[in-house]
Amino acid sequence: MGKIVIITLLYTALASGVLAQGFYDINTVNTVELVFAESNWDQILDNYYNAGNDERLLGTAIINGEQFDSVGVKYKGNSSYDPSRTKNPFNIKLDHVIDNQLLDGYGTLKLANGFKDPSFVRESLGYEIARKYTPAGLANYINVYVNGELIGLYTNVQSVDKSFLDYHYFGDDNAFFKGDPPGGGPGGGGSTLRYLGPDSTAYYSSYEIRSDSGWLYLVNLCDTLNNYTSDVKNILNVDRALWHMAYHNALVSLDSPINAPHNFYIYRDGTARFNYIFWDLNMTFGTFNRIGGPHSPPLSVPELQQFDPLHNIDNPDFPIVSRLLQNPDYQKIYIAHMKTILEENFTNNWYLDRALEIQEIIDADVQADPNKFFSYADFGNNLYNSTGGEVGIVELMAARTTYLNSHPDFQAQAPVISDIISYPENVPPNSAVWIMARVDFAESVALGFRNSITDRFDRVEMFDDGSHNDGSADDGVYGIDLQVGLTGLQYYIIAINDEAAKLSPERAEYEYYVLNVTGDLVINEFLASNNTIQPDQDGEYDDWIELYNNSDEDIPLNGYYLSDDSSDLTKWAFPDTSIGSYGYLIIWADNDEEQEGLHAGFKLSASGESVLLVNRDIDIIDEYVFGLQAPDTSMGRYPNGTGSFSTMIPSFSSENEYLTTVDDDSNAMPSIFSLSQNYPNPFNPVTTIEYQLSSATDVKIEIFDILGRKIETLVDQNQSAGNYCLIWDADAKPSGVYFYTLKAGNHSVTRKMLLLR
Repeated sequence: MGKIVIITLLYTALASGVLAQGFYDINTVNTVELVFAESNWDQILDNYYNAGNDERLLGTAIINGEQFDSVGVKYKGNSSYDPSRTKNPFNIKLDHVIDNQLLDGYGTLKLANGFKDPSFVRESLGYEIARKYTPAGLANYINVYVNGELIGLYTNVQSVDKSFLDYHYFGDDNAFFKGDPPGGGPGGGGSTLRYLGPDSTAYYSSYEIRSDSGWLYLVNLCDTLNNYTSDVKNILNVDRALWHMAYHNALVSLDSPINAPHNFYIYRDGTARFNYIFWDLNMTFGTFNRIGGPHSPPLSVPELQQFDPLHNIDNPDFPIVSRLLQNPDYQKIYIAHMKTILEENFTNNWYLDRALEIQEIIDADVQADPNKFFSYADFGNNLYNSTGGEVGIVELMAARTTYLNSHPDFQAQAPVISDIISYPENVPPNSAVWIMARVDFAESVALGFRNSITDRFDRVEMFDDGSHNDGSADDGVYGIDLQVGLTGLQYYIIAINDEAAKLSPERAEYEYYVLNVTGDLVINEFLASNNTIQPDQDGEYDDWIELYNNSDEDIPLNGYYLSDDSSDLTKWAFPDTSIGSYGYLIIWADNDEEQEGLHAGFKLSASGESVLLVNRDIDIIDEYVFGLQAPDTSMGRYPNGTGSFSTMIPSFSSENEYLTTVDDDSNAMPSIFSLSQNYPNPFNPVTTIEYQLSSATDVKIEIFDILGRKIETLVDQNQSAGNYCLIWDADAKPSGVYFYTLKAGNHSVTRKMLLLR
């Protein structure tokens, strides 16, 4: 049968670490100073808002000490705006006049005033939870001054703009709509995806188009959703819509498409499917407390706590809910998603710990806010109890969690998925791979799979018939074989029975398992924020990309390409050069092809983008899509040339050695330490772990399961420099993949190991 290897989950907390998010780093309270020539700037902005023509007042913005000239400023919001208020929400467009005048790659700032949130954490916490399951904006805080006067503290939320679309959907020029008409006001304008007939003009008052064209695509989406629901999966990312609805219901976020016809974006991606995108989460956790319209009576606290998890399932005016959730399988997946949200954020009280951490960050700024809508005492109290007419977050979610967990749909026996394995261990491109898993309590089991992050997931049935490398028939082990493409395979498993569904990983399709192919030529490492690591031949610290040749023969690169844009695969052509056997090749990504050596015609963005390696047939043979990068911290494969990408200490033109995450000080290089691969591996039931320290430091070694749950701490103490060896006895643990993490000071290294019974 060959060696069986568990595929590694892209588990953010273990594999990638938490890198600083630049301008939107939650630990940073930013400052923006707006300077207008007009002393009556507030009246002018009120007039522009009331005119509804999107006019902006020109001024200067000084953001964290950096000056931006000729920015365009306007007020934004619906119920959060009031001309009698001093503290109104702002929309600040940095590149309104000056093209490409950006801050960390961002061109528009959207600032919310917290008018319904005494706790001041609803929006930032809400977005942080949303980002675990679907693309959603970054959020932190910013103090706003105008003409030298402090207006107050605002929530600073990333705009859903071209930068956002490029990063999450690898393009920005497809059909794009906001579920709010211009000047729609409170309650929006009926953006429910109801079918209003074939004439696109019937939709103009309900949606705001943000692209050059696309109305016919929107009409087709509404028609298909309402009248041909079984086909809607072809033009709507249904799983993303289910996550969207599960989030809003779990958090009692009723100012959203499950209850109010606005506050969302939809974007048609490169797979020709529309995707729901979160927007305007300032009234999460029960502050919007009406159903049936803005003039309906408010829900009581008990009604919010026990809000129906299937709200609007029979309401034809909300087809995104009723048409999808009337499909039995979709409804079970929706409940599974909501259970995951509860388990990961509320049942374990993570949300409270996180809210307290966020409040500590902004405590002094809330106190200093001269125009806050609630008192400083309300700021602390509303986290727990009703204050200023707004339900307490813990008051709401503690009872809601208990209610939902005891609901019959949440009590149903779901399938159990375990022991996911694949072979062979080293998979060449364009070859077959077997994937197996043990699944109990299931009526059907399927594998969702795709070859590239830019593809949509397809599904194929898995079998327990004894003919698919699944052992004996009806033994609870399911198997399927697939053809792996040039760049690997991404997949998840979904199991359904008569009562419930289960996914593995539980955050699928947003998270998934990755099977890497062992190609001859790979992208091995790159550095997108090179401040001090390695200069080029002219002494310039430019971004760089490292290729590696896994074969024992030289590879000519004539006709090969590098790109950072999936819509332009031939962006930079290699000159007449080659890469030696088991050798490295550095390409400087500096958009300066006139320099001597290999200098690509593009730069890498530290805010995140993609790197693609393309062969003579214009096929992508390797790619990696990355997020925000910390200075002088690279992304590289471990093991060298074949493994998954992780953050690491840069190893310019040499073997990648460490999977390192920089936790606190992203500018600091860790002291020299290493964590060896455990041996034996696979093991049963005892394995040895060795590590080395170059200096005394606080050390913690912890064991995690494949879902990221800590199951054991092996070391937690200060240790001196030296070599260490310890034994882990997993006698009571089930078979499967585990991670062990060495934390030394502010840095960590992670390895995986396999327990096979």
